[in-house]
Amino acid sequence: MSNFPFLSVLTVAPLVGALVVAFLPRHRPELAKQVAFVWSLLVLVLSVVMWVSFNAGGDRFQFRESYSWIPNWGVSFTFAADGIALVMLMLIAVLVPLVILASWHDAESSKRSIPVYFALLLILESTMIGVFAAADVFLFYVFFEVMLVPMYFLIGSYGGHQRQYAAVKFFLYSLVGGLFMLAAVIGLWVVGGKTFDWQALSQVDISTGTERWLFLGFFLAFAIKAPFFPFHTWLPDAGGAAPAGAAALLVGVLDKVGTFGILRYCLPLFPEASKWFAPWALALGVIGIIYAALLAVGQNDLKRLVSYTSIAHFGFIGVGIFAFTTQAGTGAVLYMLNHGLATGLLFLVVGMLISRRGSSLISDFGGAGKLVPVLAGVLFFAGLASLALPGTAPFISEFLVLIGTFTVNKPVAVIATVGIILAAAYVLWMVQRTTQGTLNPALTEVDGMRRDLNLREKVVIAPLVALIVLLGFYPKPVTDVINPAVQATMDDIGRTDPAPSVGGTVQEAAK
Repeated sequence: MSNFPFLSVLTVAPLVGALVVAFLPRHRPELAKQVAFVWSLLVLVLSVVMWVSFNAGGDRFQFRESYSWIPNWGVSFTFAADGIALVMLMLIAVLVPLVILASWHDAESSKRSIPVYFALLLILESTMIGVFAAADVFLFYVFFEVMLVPMYFLIGSYGGHQRQYAAVKFFLYSLVGGLFMLAAVIGLWVVGGKTFDWQALSQVDISTGTERWLFLGFFLAFAIKAPFFPFHTWLPDAGGAAPAGAAALLVGVLDKVGTFGILRYCLPLFPEASKWFAPWALALGVIGIIYAALLAVGQNDLKRLVSYTSIAHFGFIGVGIFAFTTQAGTGAVLYMLNHGLATGLLFLVVGMLISRRGSSLISDFGGAGKLVPVLAGVLFFAGLASLALPGTAPFISEFLVLIGTFTVNKPVAVIATVGIILAAAYVLWMVQRTTQGTLNPALTEVDGMRRDLNLREKVVIAPLVALIVLLGFYPKPVTDVINPAVQATMDDIGRTDPAPSVGGTVQEAAK
C-alpha cells in the first residue's frame, strides 16, 4: 500500500462528498446527514490504512506524490507526510465523523440549508487534510487561505449570538496573517532558486538578514492562526459564536495549522532565525499561558471559557517547540493531538449542555448534575483531561513539554507550571458552577434539561473518552511515529539530543 496515493485521495474524497451532499434535496435533510457521516467514515478507514502503512523507522517523508501544476513558477501538487503530519491527519479523520454525528440537529435552528451545513464540514475536512499533507510551500499557502472559507460560513451562517461579527473578525485576522505569509512565500521563492518544493528550499543557504525577515513573515501568520498572545482576541469570539461542532474543529484542528507550520516551515527553513527569535517566542508562550488562564477564570460564557483555555494550551505548545529539545518537541506535537481530543470532547459536551438549556451562560446553570448526571460526569472528565490530570492523555504531553524545557530553560518551565494551578481553578470552578451545588429552580422548567445523554451522543463521546484514557497510559504507538520527525526537525536547526524514551520518561509520566 506504500505506492497508493493516500494523501491526494484523502484530500479530494471529502470534497467529492461535499458536492454530493450539497446537491441532495433540501426536503430530505436526514439523507444529507447520513451521506456526510458515511463519507467521513470512509475517510477514517482510509486514514487508518495509511497509518498502518507508515513505516516509523523509514524515510522522514512518506507517501510522496507530485503532479505538475504551474511549471513556469515551479509550483506543483506535491504531497508528503512525516510523523507530525500523520498524527494530525489521523486527528482530523477521527474528529470529523464525531462532529458530524454531534451536529445532527445544530443546523435546524438556523433556518438555513441543512445539506449545505454538512457539505461545509466536508469541505473543511478536505482543506484541513490538504494543509497538513502539502509539501509544496505555495500549495500549503493555498490550502492555508482556502481553509478560511468553509469555517467563515459555518460561523457566520450557522453560529449563535454575534455570529457575523465573529466570522468577519476571524476572517480578517487570518487574512492579514496570510498576507504576511504571502510576502514571505514570494521572498522565499526568489532567494530559493524559484522553486516552492519544501525539500529543495530546506537546502538553500539564506543570508542572516533575509532569513530573519522571511521567518517573521511566516511566524506572524502562524502566531495569528494558533493563536499566540497577543494575536488571540479573535478566538474567544469565533469559538463562542460557532456551532459546537464547528468550534471543536476550529480549536481542535484548524488552530493546529499554526503550530504545525512553525514546526514544518519556520524551524527547518530558517534555523538561525528560529534560534534568534526563540527567546521572544518563549516569552509569548509563557505570557499566553498565564494571561489566558486568568481570563478563563473570569468567564461567564461556557464556549468562551473553553476558547481561553485553548489559548493557554497553545502557550504550552509554543514553549515546547522553542525549547529546542526533542523531549519538549515531542511533547508539543503530542500536545497538539491530545489537546484536539480533550478540547474537542469538551466543546462537544458543552454544546450538548447548551442545547438542552438554551443558554451558554454559566450563571444560567447550577446543580445540573442532578438532572443530567451522565452528561455532568462526562463534562467533569473532559474538564479533568483539559487540566492534564495524570492518567489522561494531555498529562503526558504537558509533562514532556515541562521536563524538556526545564533541562534548558528553568525559569520558563517554572513560570509555565503556574498555568497548571490556574487550569485547576478555571476548570473546577466551571464544573462546580454548572453541574454541582444547589439546583437552579429554573432548570426544572426547561424540557431539555430532563434528557440525559441519548445513544447518538454516547456514540460521539465514547471514542474520545477511550482515546484520552488509552493515550494517557500507553502513548507509545503515537510517540514512536512522532519521535523521528521531531528528531529530524531538531537536526535541521542544529540542536541534537536524545529522543524521549517511551520505556523511561513517558512511562514514568503515565504512572
